[in-house]
Amino acid sequence: MKYRVRLDLNFDSDSDALALMDYARGLSTRAVSINEGRDDEEISFCEIELCRHDEGLPCTRLDRLEVRKLR
Repeated sequence: MKYRVRLDLNFDSDSDALALMDYARGLSTRAVSINEGRDDEEISFCEIELCRHDEGLPCTRLDRLEVRKLR
């Protein structure tokens, strides 16, 4: 059994978003992915995006951290 946390938070401040990403990056060393390398894998990750949906524009991914042990 695993415990999963999912977050999707929008911030007005880039410093708040980066602070949460940094915190998640620190915790990622203790995170695990499930069935890594198999067809049914579930890779733990955290992402930060520049969201412009409020301007009618798409998001742009700025960074993505994946938890992989098999590399």
